[in-house]
Amino acid sequence: TVEIAVNGEILTYRKYTWVMLNKPAGILCVSRDPKAPTVVDLLPPDARRKGLFPAGRLDKDTHGMVLITDDGDFAHRMLSPKKTVYKHYRAILDAPVDPAVCEAFAKGTAFEDGTPCLPAELTVLEGGDTPLVDIAVCEGKYHQVKRMCGAHGLGVNWLKRISIGGLTLDETLEEGELRELSDAEKAAIFE
Repeated sequence: TVEIAVNGEILTYRKYTWVMLNKPAGILCVSRDPKAPTVVDLLPPDARRKGLFPAGRLDKDTHGMVLITDDGDFAHRMLSPKKTVYKHYRAILDAPVDPAVCEAFAKGTAFEDGTPCLPAELTVLEGGDTPLVDIAVCEGKYHQVKRMCGAHGLGVNWLKRISIGGLTLDETLEEGELRELSDAEKAAIFE
């Protein structure tokens, strides 16, 4: 960050922006859309700048952590499956989870169409007819969590991303609220 004063007013320049957003359902996780509100639209006008995009998308009906940046290298390192940065999701499923499904996730399950997925983690946090689970994936295929569950006969009733790598969603952020990331938080993603 560089500070420059013009006529006594301090201007701040940063090469890149990194923002954590607690995304509400109903908002598109894209930079622009002419027909619907997007995560970039949630930024205050003075924080919007050219090139901002969500680094890793969430479905329209999914809640939780989205990182918005204009740093393409940072986003690539975070999203590349080769870097194995796990994204953790909380989900409420529509049926009990058989232990064999957890084993299938750990081995690398496939979608119903045969598309393979890298090994992932499925952990039951609360059992029952509509269990609460934690699902961790290190890739970002289209509707991945829902499709992985669907391949095993499980529907997802509710889904929220709670962390990316070692960075957890700031629980003080209400849905729709956002804040800038600190340098330590950016580094935590890769720990």
